[in-house]
Amino acid sequence: MSVLASPALPFTDESDPLPPRYNGLPRPLDLPFPLKPVSSADTGVETLRDGRMKYWIRHDVLRGVTPAMLSWWFRNLEGTIEFAGRRYNRYRFWHPQDHVHASYARRLPDGSIGPGAAIRLIEVLGRNEKFVVDTVTHIERLDEGGYIHNPEVGGRTGLARMEYTFEPVPDGTLYENCLIIGTSRSILRLANPLLARLAFDDAHGRAWLRHNIEEVGMFENFLPALYRQETGRRS
Repeated sequence: MSVLASPALPFTDESDPLPPRYNGLPRPLDLPFPLKPVSSADTGVETLRDGRMKYWIRHDVLRGVTPAMLSWWFRNLEGTIEFAGRRYNRYRFWHPQDHVHASYARRLPDGSIGPGAAIRLIEVLGRNEKFVVDTVTHIERLDEGGYIHNPEVGGRTGLARMEYTFEPVPDGTLYENCLIIGTSRSILRLANPLLARLAFDDAHGRAWLRHNIEEVGMFENFLPALYRQETGRRS
């Protein structure tokens, strides 16, 4: 079944983004794609020398997905996707259970998305409301080699960091990423263990690992077709 099949039925209203403030979980989207299990990826948790916690993932190869597609995706989170005669908000389609809202809080002066832009994100890891992500995240790097962004925690950056690398391989892309919790500023490092224990404990970290494996695994199901349709390119 094509992700971007021409609609044969009237569109249902799954396409409107929800308001950019968290006020409860929307119903899950009914999509036929199984979410990849945690066992499909290599994962780990490390305590860095400065006390920060690092949660890392080496995903199964994303077959049919290129680094160019991934770079394009993070510049085009807003909008919709058509599937089986219905139109869906594309961010919610990316993770049909956990995602709530994505929009660009700040664009570059020419209207594009890249380093210096910021994204408003709302998601609920594992649909567990103890693990609500409701933040603005600031893009530091975005190209075909990888993506780095810095989510605000309590309205401040510098306490969380997300790093991605995209490596082309014969079947697609080797996608690796990590979430780092804590600060590298020497004057504040003593607070890192407390931050890890109170604001982002092990259960929270494990929920993030599962969520990220599931959303990254979804790329194979929709991104190549969406990219071809919107750019006219195949890779």
